[in-house]
Order: sequence, then C-alpha cells, then structure tokens
Amino acid sequence: MKKHIFTSFVELTGSPVSSALLKQLTTSRISKPLIKPFASFYHIQVDEAEYPIEHYKSLNDFFTRSLQPGKRKMDRSQKVLISPVDGVLSDSGSIDTQQQFSVKDKIYSLTSLLGDAEKAARYTNGYYYLFYLSPRHYHHFHYPISGTLVNRYALGSTSYPVNDLGIRMRSDVFSSNHRVISELSTDFGRIAIVKVGALNVNSVRIANSETTCVKGQDFGHFAFGSTVILFIEQNDAFTPEEMPFTEIQVGDRIGEWQS
Repeated sequence: MKKHIFTSFVELTGSPVSSALLKQLTTSRISKPLIKPFASFYHIQVDEAEYPIEHYKSLNDFFTRSLQPGKRKMDRSQKVLISPVDGVLSDSGSIDTQQQFSVKDKIYSLTSLLGDAEKAARYTNGYYYLFYLSPRHYHHFHYPISGTLVNRYALGSTSYPVNDLGIRMRSDVFSSNHRVISELSTDFGRIAIVKVGALNVNSVRIANSETTCVKGQDFGHFAFGSTVILFIEQNDAFTPEEMPFTEIQVGDRIGEWQS
C-alpha cells in the first residue's frame, strides 16, 4: 500500500486534476504522518536535514528541506565546475552544430528547450550535463560556478514526469515541461542552468533574484521530482569529467577549465 501511494506521488501523468490533488495533499498538515514512512521507503538520510524529522509540518515541507551547514563539501577551485544538485548524472555529452543533444537515444533541440535560436546558438559545440533528482535526493539547486546572472525566464505551462518512464514516453518532455532557465556570464563563457519541473504543479521555486552568483550558493528548490540540465558554452580549455549514471552531490567536481 505504501509503495503504491509513494510511487503515485512521482509517477502521475500530466493531468492538472491529479497534480492539483497531489499538491493539496502533500502541503497539508494531514500528510505529516506520511513523512517518516516516506523517508524510510526512499532511504533518505534524515540526519543531514536542517531540523529533526518531527519539525516538518507536511510531506512537502520535509521534501523541500534544507541541509545542515557543512553537509556538502564544495570544490572551491576557481576553474572547477561543480554539480549544482544531489542526484544522478544520467547523461552528458556534446551539443552538435545544429544545437541538438541526445538523451536516452532521443534527440532534443536546444532551441526548443531555451525558446530562442539566438540563445541556443551560443552553445553550439558546447557541452551538457543532465541530472535526475529522485524522491530520495535533497531538492535544492546551487550555482555550479561563480558569475553574473544575465537572463532568468520561465517557459512551458504543463509538466509531465521527468523520470525514465516520462522520458521514454514523451519525446518533448524537456521542451514542453514548465522550466526556469538561469543564464550566467562567467570568466569561462556562458552557462545555462535549466530547472525542469515535474507535474502540473510547476514546482520550481527561486529563492532570490540577486545578479551576483556565488559558486555553491543555494538559489532555489523543487517541490516535486525534477531534472536539471547544464549547458556549457564551447571553450577549448574545458575538460568534462566522464561519469554517466553516477550518484553525485552538490559541490562534486564535474569538469574543469585548464587555462
């Protein structure tokens, strides 16, 4: 029974009715008794949470928890790109001359995802990383490198699951889902951080609108299951770490600019 309930939280269709019901349930105090079994079912490391588990007033309150200070070690080297999230680095690779990239053997258009051909053109022959956050993961996102925020905008109005099932079932899941794009100007070129929401609750929450972005800074969270995609402008000095299908945490090294 528990498995059926918890699985339904993250594998619903894009129905606005079911998503609205999910939001109402998980943000209500009546969901508090579900927190401990949810944490147990997904093997969540509750000892990392900012507060004891009894502190959280609803399932969503617990799901969007912050961590205790110092629980994530950040690689502070200026030239190192770090993971912006806890999750699974489920894909990475090159962006081709047509501004396309491949995930699970499906081709995606960067122009469609970013909503603008001119923005997409910046990342021709660049590099991308795709991170999937399951229910067991910490759901805040952090800046992967320091820089200046030059663009932040939202696209998409509906959202479908972004787990393996959702990706297999829909060829446009990333470019149709609600998403928030943050584009940074850095010492090494532009970087686009695309936060892809899941379900029609459109669950991307931005914590601040500061334009000065500090590497490792927490700048928002997801309220439900989610994906983050990083796009790196072409730079011959950039060397990515090759580690697909790897469990990763905020602050882990994923690439480096050599000069």
